[in-house]
Amino acid sequence: MELHNNIPMFILLVFMMMITSNGGAAANVPAIIVFGDSSVDAGNNNFIPTIARSNFQPYGRDFEGGVATGRFSNGRIPTDFISEAFGLKQFVPAYLDPKYNITDFATGVTFASAATGYDNATSDVLSVIPLWKQLEYYKEYQQKLITYVGETKAHEIISESLYIMSLGTNDFLENYYTMPGGRESEYTPQQYQNFLASIAGNFIRNLYATGARKISLGGLPPMGCLPLERTTNIVGGNDCVASYNNVALEFNDKLRNLAINLNKELPGIRLVFSNPYYILLVSINISGMLWDWNV
Repeated sequence: MELHNNIPMFILLVFMMMITSNGGAAANVPAIIVFGDSSVDAGNNNFIPTIARSNFQPYGRDFEGGVATGRFSNGRIPTDFISEAFGLKQFVPAYLDPKYNITDFATGVTFASAATGYDNATSDVLSVIPLWKQLEYYKEYQQKLITYVGETKAHEIISESLYIMSLGTNDFLENYYTMPGGRESEYTPQQYQNFLASIAGNFIRNLYATGARKISLGGLPPMGCLPLERTTNIVGGNDCVASYNNVALEFNDKLRNLAINLNKELPGIRLVFSNPYYILLVSINISGMLWDWNV
């Protein structure tokens, strides 16, 4: 299973969202609300019946106390750093973790689930939380927030919070290109991209209807350069899989256009398309050069 962190995407996001139109003041972000896959799952998968977990070493070796929390990382994940950058807590807790409750979630929570995607068929592969269920958890969270802080304050938090979406890679690498007789037999790569973009658009509209206004729509990384893809690309000399990278570029263009259109369609929304592709590609190339130099 391919699990990854898109840290540069979130660094750019923080920069864009912290600067307001009136000249550099920090944006009012009372909470970080997160939807997505392993890049932003803080441990929800620990509490569902799936093998897609990271609650064992070496995961978490650099986390506080060296604990494997369920984050698919040696330490904190990107949304934890964003939370800290906005002056909130140092990490965003998982909604299903019983150690936390609404007093913790009021300033940030993640509903993300490793190995999920836009497509319900993707979440079915390893029995993880589909995107529609993450939205249901969020609606449940809203009711808890209203009970905790009152309706007026809750609506303020809901409208001013930063909503982060980070998913899509698993739809291609764990579903479309992996499951025989599945989506690949139903759609061409371009048709599947349109299918996923349509789901993303409907999800954002539904999120907007609940009161969300500041939303980051994350794009795909150069997924042909991810470690598993390079390792299994034996015929290609363990180089990046160009066809996968091309699909990522095409899909990112569709998400960019989606963001442009939704910003026109939905009054008051601040929807940012956050593209990690080129920054991560540069990072990969630099790492490769350093490796060659060291050899």
